[in-house]
Amino acid sequence: MEELVDEIRAAADPESAAVLTRFFQVRPGGYGEGDVFVGVQLSKLRLLTKPYLRTPFVAVDWLPLLRSPVHEDRLAALVVMSERATRAIRAGDDVEREHLYRTYLDNTASVNNWDLVDVSAAPVVGGFLTDRDRAPLDGLAQSSVLWERRIAMVATHHFLRHRESADTYRIAGLLLHDGEDLIHKAVGWSLREAGKRVDRTALRYFLDEHAARMPRTALRYAIEHFDETERQHYLRLRSRLDAQDAASGKT
Repeated sequence: MEELVDEIRAAADPESAAVLTRFFQVRPGGYGEGDVFVGVQLSKLRLLTKPYLRTPFVAVDWLPLLRSPVHEDRLAALVVMSERATRAIRAGDDVEREHLYRTYLDNTASVNNWDLVDVSAAPVVGGFLTDRDRAPLDGLAQSSVLWERRIAMVATHHFLRHRESADTYRIAGLLLHDGEDLIHKAVGWSLREAGKRVDRTALRYFLDEHAARMPRTALRYAIEHFDETERQHYLRLRSRLDAQDAASGKT
């Protein structure tokens, strides 16, 4: 791994690091507080990790990279895990799928920003659970850790690719009133994709039941692919409830 680390450091750009530091809120009180960026974009990391993708994950000790204090190191390890999971699924390699899944869940403390979650949760977690009990997602969705809750939601995107949306709606329901904006975005994005990839009627049923109480961010994401008339219908449901709450003194 020393060679890959050296390549990541050689590609580092201080100006890009400064931009990424602001973008991922590496400020006191920000969701990325304490993280370290050296300034390497995901597209470049994909190129740097490409030579390692043919090697089984178990054959290399990726833990130092996955547990590195440097964000791009962790992202590189997760890019490899994601690609190896995808290949293991195609090859029917249950041993590697499980090894990746177990390693991932043992190290969720390292999957601690939205880009890290979004590049990895669907193939690694969703990919392993495709033909298994999905209950581990419910446990993640009820975690006190923001990133584990986002993992639960994003993992269901793997099922959407197979036109299965029940888990997406179930996990979205568990997270619907989460206090974090990054969860609102993940829920709304996932609902939108469920409607787009599987069945828009099922999304309408979900929104008919929940739109009035959904966080506005989640609702706006969920209805992005609806026509303007239908978008306004669901937004009015939310607005009417806001007005009722204001009239009754609720916040």
